[in-house]
Amino acid sequence: MKRTLFILTMLALTLASCGNAPSIGSITPPFIDPGIDPESWALIPAGAFPYGQHDHITEVDHDYEMMVTPVTNEQYARFLNEALAASVISVGEVEVEAGEQVWVEVGAHGFYPGDPYDGYKHEEEIKLGDKLYFPTEADGARVTFDGQTFRAIHEYSNHPVTMVTWFGANAYCEYFGWRLPSEIEWEKAARGTELVAERGHGLPFPWGTHIEGNNANYYSSFDLFEKMFGKLGNTTPVGFFNGNVYDGYETLDSASPYGLYDMAGNVWQWTGDDYPKQHYRHMRGGSFYSYEVDLRVWKFNSAGPQHYSPQVGFRCAR
Repeated sequence: MKRTLFILTMLALTLASCGNAPSIGSITPPFIDPGIDPESWALIPAGAFPYGQHDHITEVDHDYEMMVTPVTNEQYARFLNEALAASVISVGEVEVEAGEQVWVEVGAHGFYPGDPYDGYKHEEEIKLGDKLYFPTEADGARVTFDGQTFRAIHEYSNHPVTMVTWFGANAYCEYFGWRLPSEIEWEKAARGTELVAERGHGLPFPWGTHIEGNNANYYSSFDLFEKMFGKLGNTTPVGFFNGNVYDGYETLDSASPYGLYDMAGNVWQWTGDDYPKQHYRHMRGGSFYSYEVDLRVWKFNSAGPQHYSPQVGFRCAR
């Protein structure tokens, strides 16, 4: 296969430990409506909060809002249709570049102005030009394209969109006048400002200090979807872990202090920072492939902006 992706270390370790897990594209789950509106936003006020593993008190000097849930397949399909009708994107073959490697993929793509290039060791130049947003022929995509129209597979319509590159996530946010959150904005929205008295540290998880299997969607968390897909699991509908009971499975209400869901588990989420001297983009939150230790709010992963995966999604800020 010509396409070379930046494979997340955690993904490789997880797959190695899982054996012959069912393909996420081989089973269609039932449609479940958790009752959380993916069109809703939460206000995060300006102020200081404990940032990172060592709780460095960090000031955020502006109010901002973030989506209560990750962007869903239905929302992303709607964007692709609108952008295609407006000639903002095209669908077809596009060159994908990662350092010296160049290959061709088929999918939705659009213009990106490029990034500042520092010429640092191992840094790859992100040049201006058309960039892949969403591959239409990749295994595991839950948004289909019939040559004219994008549609979300109904049973996955309220699951987080995956298989979206950083370019595709950034384009979605910018199309509506929004942006990807910075890492600092993302973490404040995930953990709030609380310092736990007996520890003197900020919250390690959006809901508190400990994690249970029914707090979030992660590897071997024993949620409903693992009954169908095995320990490797699958995405769950956005806002699934809200205290509701589904077919006898009782979830814990696992919103962040500001009311955001899926800030731990389900899918990694792209963030917007372009750090000097590197081309990688960071993502936060862990995924259904992750162990619970990697759902702590300060953990991050990284990949080139052309990367896409069944475990990576995003949400927007404004």
